[in-house]
Amino acid sequence: MRQEILNWWEQAQEDFKNAQLNYHNKAYYVAVFLCQQSVEKGLKTVFMLKKRESPGKTHSLVYLAKQIAVPKEFIDFLVSLTPEFVSTRYPDVSGEIPARLYTESLTKEILEKTRGFMSWLKKQIEKQ
Repeated sequence: MRQEILNWWEQAQEDFKNAQLNYHNKAYYVAVFLCQQSVEKGLKTVFMLKKRESPGKTHSLVYLAKQIAVPKEFIDFLVSLTPEFVSTRYPDVSGEIPARLYTESLTKEILEKTRGFMSWLKKQIEKQ
């Protein structure tokens, strides 16, 4: 596996690890942002492995998922997670300060779904 691809996967895993740490530290908006980032980087990892080309500069989790035939069971989650790379950072996107927007229960649910999806991505990487 090319070093570039290994780097994307390693960073995806680090982002997810830090999402969990931020959840435990009650920095919920940071945890959600890092979930989105880990999924995006993981999708890009699998995209590069399967397609043998760069996915480009897209942030659309759904686009990436369709390109690599992600199972339908994950699509709703990816649709809901895609905009989090913006709404977790900018108060003018949601009309609320991101630090106040995310609750413990919402963040826990996103973390659990991210964990399941990261597990699926890992299996795809191991198949290559």
